[in-house]
Amino acid sequence: MISFKGFEPTGSSPIYLQIIKHIKVSAVSGDAANGDELPSRRSLSAMLGINPNTVQKAYRLLEDEGIISTVPGAKSILDISPEKLASIKIELLQSTALSAVKSMIEMHITKDDAFRVMEELWDKEEKGESK
Repeated sequence: MISFKGFEPTGSSPIYLQIIKHIKVSAVSGDAANGDELPSRRSLSAMLGINPNTVQKAYRLLEDEGIISTVPGAKSILDISPEKLASIKIELLQSTALSAVKSMIEMHITKDDAFRVMEELWDKEEKGESK
């Protein structure tokens, strides 16, 4: 079962988009595998304290994207091809990178400084030296 433990809607992004992102991140990170069940629409809405229609919208959009499948009267499962998974990984990377780039430009950080710091942080993270 795909876990929503610790998931808390935040920010100005609509909750249904946050649910979609959570499921995509779970798939890309390996926390969720093909065939894993998603919580039912009712149980997830109760767990998060949100309207069931919000969960329904998220699941419908995930179905439209080819990320989950649902058999009427049965549970929804993660049903994602390797190609789609690779595409989502790039999509999430671009979104995260764009946010960071915009912030750095606002702070007048040069590209060279940004790359230098990114490389230092990357190396520390790989060595397990991050705080």
